[in-house]
Amino acid sequence: MKLITAIKDGDLLARLTGDIDHHSAAGIREEIDRLLEKERPARLLLDLGETDFMDSSGLGLILGRKRKTEEMGIGLILINPTEGCLKILHLAGMENQIETKYV
Repeated sequence: MKLITAIKDGDLLARLTGDIDHHSAAGIREEIDRLLEKERPARLLLDLGETDFMDSSGLGLILGRKRKTEEMGIGLILINPTEGCLKILHLAGMENQIETKYV
């Protein structure tokens, strides 16, 4: 798993590549949360276009960031989620609870 972040037009873009599992989720969560606190962006854009696999830890990562951004008054958008990511969100009943965009 690799996390690439950038601030663009007041948004925090976090591109996740590879698998999100229990080995990688904690470090990703900590880095994204650190940047949310430091930068106070208008939105968090989670780019999942190169995330091949996501287990329940990945779901927890997304749902935890949803809760954190809501508490901070920041928007959250999932960008280009793969079929595997959408499947986990669907199983959790969350596919319509988080804004999704394909770019």
